[in-house]
Amino acid sequence: MGVARLTDQNTVVPAESKYARMERERRYLLQDLPEGLTRASPHVQITDNYLTGTRLRLRKLRDPQTNRWTVKLTQKFAPDAQESSRTIITNIYLNALEVEALAISDANEIRKNRYPYEFERRLFSIDMFLGDLFGLVLAEVSFETDEELDTFAKPPFAIADVTNIELFTGGRLCEVKFADIRDEIIKSASTGATKSKNETA
Repeated sequence: MGVARLTDQNTVVPAESKYARMERERRYLLQDLPEGLTRASPHVQITDNYLTGTRLRLRKLRDPQTNRWTVKLTQKFAPDAQESSRTIITNIYLNALEVEALAISDANEIRKNRYPYEFERRLFSIDMFLGDLFGLVLAEVSFETDEELDTFAKPPFAIADVTNIELFTGGRLCEVKFADIRDEIIKSASTGATKSKNETA
């Protein structure tokens, strides 16, 4: 009798899990850090390593003021591939021994500084990317309800809503350099400016 093997065909993935939660968020393209923020403003340093061909990511967060780290293994995916604003996310927090035991490759890596930024009583996460993606600045904001998500207007410090553009998801950004996405940034910025004019006309 042969050894049983796991395949995509015989692996059952529950539609719901008590360990997972729905995450509602929008992602925006920015020209630079919003007014009031500088590179020296309080932030955390994030290193993400995406496991090729999976929905898994190892995230390391470091507070540069204290040198304290938080590490988590995350599964994140959109039930509807065309709608990235709603995702299912599950986190497992790891200690140093567990991180070492996983031995996850440094390939498919993203490095960025994340700044908290409050605007009109809503907290944004502003990501300034480093390394191969230096020059890219994105903002993310989360919502508790579908209504909040669906009715939220693009903030004035953003140049485009890129929530549903796959290229601006972590799983794709880890595979490219800033030069590879320059044309898409210009296109998104142009489209975003056109939308803003139409909305105020």
